[in-house]
Amino acid sequence: MTAELDPYDVSQLPYRIAVLCYIYDEAGRLLLLHRKKEPNTHMYSPIGGKLEVPTGESPHECARREIHEEAQLDIPPEQLRLCGIVSEKAYQGKHHWLIFLYEVTRPIRAGEIARTVFEEGTLEWHPVDSVHELPIPVTDRDVMWPHVQRYRGGFFMVHIDCREEPMRWTVDEQWNAPRA
Repeated sequence: MTAELDPYDVSQLPYRIAVLCYIYDEAGRLLLLHRKKEPNTHMYSPIGGKLEVPTGESPHECARREIHEEAQLDIPPEQLRLCGIVSEKAYQGKHHWLIFLYEVTRPIRAGEIARTVFEEGTLEWHPVDSVHELPIPVTDRDVMWPHVQRYRGGFFMVHIDCREEPMRWTVDEQWNAPRA
């Protein structure tokens, strides 16, 4: 007999480790995946996915792998930069998440992406000033996306507590890139 999880006891929730990758084109637009699958079906999100924990995959390796699998881009390690870390407590009451956010440091040319439709969904370019209007998860819209834009070229770390409505969040660390 399997014991049922108590939905109010977040200590019983499994932890997931993932990456999200922010990729911009020469016009400054953001590449987003219109998702066909869980989590967040029919919503938009940056390219990303879960770490392959059994293999000891690092977050950086995971980001490169996900970019290659979803956008068929081979991004060298020196063109990928950690720009944020987000922890989510009890997201959708199902999991805790630790999410590493990466930014590709060079613009992607239109012809570099060979396909836009695949089993995960459809890749689409969107102007950054309209991303908040798209159907995106509330944690992305209210916390992650504004911080990704505010600290672009810098770094931030935030913790989001999703146990109650409205969710609560705290910024643990942030710094902006030096101005040229």
